[in-house]
Amino acid sequence: MLRSLKRATLRALKTAGVFRAVAASRWRRDRLLILCYHGISLEDEHQWRPGLYMQPELLEQRFEMLKRGRYPVLPLAEALQRLNAGSLPSRSVAITFDDGTYDFYRQAFPLLKQYAFPATVYQTTYYMDYQRPVFSLICSYMLWKRRGTVLPDGSVLGLAEPLDLRTEAGRHQVVQALLGRTVREDMTGRQKDDLASKLGQFLQIDYEGLVAKRILQIMNPQELQEIARDGVDVQLHTHRHRTPEKEELFRREIRDNRERIRAVVASNPVHFCYPSGVYRTEFFEWLAKEQVVSATTCDNGLVSTKSQSLLIPRYIDNQFRTPLEFESWLSGVGDLLAARRAATQKYVPIET
Repeated sequence: MLRSLKRATLRALKTAGVFRAVAASRWRRDRLLILCYHGISLEDEHQWRPGLYMQPELLEQRFEMLKRGRYPVLPLAEALQRLNAGSLPSRSVAITFDDGTYDFYRQAFPLLKQYAFPATVYQTTYYMDYQRPVFSLICSYMLWKRRGTVLPDGSVLGLAEPLDLRTEAGRHQVVQALLGRTVREDMTGRQKDDLASKLGQFLQIDYEGLVAKRILQIMNPQELQEIARDGVDVQLHTHRHRTPEKEELFRREIRDNRERIRAVVASNPVHFCYPSGVYRTEFFEWLAKEQVVSATTCDNGLVSTKSQSLLIPRYIDNQFRTPLEFESWLSGVGDLLAARRAATQKYVPIET
């Protein structure tokens, strides 16, 4: 009901010319909209996790709206510099993708080239070198494919309880149990992948078929080099997609991530995105010590000169958003209507 009311409000505001007026205002000219995307489906991932994945056709619709509306799409670093200098073009937009998944290379990258849009990829690097599916995500995805079932005996997976896959909560509980086992047994990446393969066999899913399709995998070094050569900006997202609460471990994640990116694309990344949108105030000092100049969140909002450089909001676009909602954020109306709080959509961390 609330979503219907919101959409009715947006339709009324657009009809009344409010979208157009806000888009043309000095207020919007002094603000930057940073779009945030995660995965672009190779198959049915948007049905499994619509808050994380989007159909490629929908992404193309978004790009077409940007083109037809003549929104200036700027590289992230340039956009932030011009925001602070007071020289942003009216209604400016920047585009970011989190994680650096293979589906970005396969689905989003060709669209970016087609529309000649610059973009930033916040690249996690552990699975860039270890070319197998991300463990927690592939387990969740396979369990979702067997949704609606109850498997009475999980002992083959080292689990004592039955596997109730009828609800999202039940599937999440199984994933957490599997992750708990990997921690208790201090599993290596290969051992985790063996466990994922065993889960696929248990669920009667062709795991190696998913691997061959590159479902829920990270771009490899050659793909990262290709997108960088074609102008995609590759930036920091930690090595293992996690934010340790101890300073040395946190800073090591940044250093390891930067070293791998430097080795592959020969650039010095200084912009950062908090994995899963998780941040703590102590992170700000640690990031500064690692010469990070900006950090984006998963909190919805436009960026202004009052925004903290290490706490930059974005608009989290996904399969749920309607074209009208998207347009409201392009104009600035969406930001004016939004509550000043962290995004309610939860993003699942990439556990290694």
